[in-house]
Amino acid sequence: MLFKQEHLDGVLSGKVSLAFRKWKQPAVKEGSLIHTSIGMVEITGITPCQLNRITAEDASAAGYKNLTTLHTLLAKIPEGTLYKISLRYAAPDPRIELREQTAVSNAEMELLFEKLARLDRYSKQGDWTLEVLRAIQQHPHSKAILLAGKLGREKEWLKENIRKLKNLGLTISHTEGYSLSPLGELLLATHTPKKK
Repeated sequence: MLFKQEHLDGVLSGKVSLAFRKWKQPAVKEGSLIHTSIGMVEITGITPCQLNRITAEDASAAGYKNLTTLHTLLAKIPEGTLYKISLRYAAPDPRIELREQTAVSNAEMELLFEKLARLDRYSKQGDWTLEVLRAIQQHPHSKAILLAGKLGREKEWLKENIRKLKNLGLTISHTEGYSLSPLGELLLATHTPKKK
């Protein structure tokens, strides 16, 4: 579930507490935690909704200037069930603290390498984790399509897998491209253990 930054800013301040989405199948459920640029956003409720039951107060709580603006945006999506989603700011993104680490124990580093080895092992594309990390290190802030070309990979495959590295605290996403986090730099500076 994606949000505009202005709506996320509203969630963080407490001014935005609702969202409206049209989906064929719900993309979230009550209790879901979503990683966003402001941290973790919790879905506190989700119910099907009729367009004519949305009030001006609902539109305001969803971060829109008026009901007409919200109706116009929803009308652009012809198919799907309309859902009214209650949400709130939950906590800072734990990946931020993780990625800023510049000193980890040998056991913690070994665990990171084990997680990378597991990603490699279950990939149909073969070993890729260290290759992608090194490419990001060598070409920081390069767009996904440029990195994919340098690696001979598909752009969508690369974006999906960089998200996996980000979840481990190893990369940082920017408005344009990616860079290694301090933890990612530390990992590449560490001797890579031999695979068993």
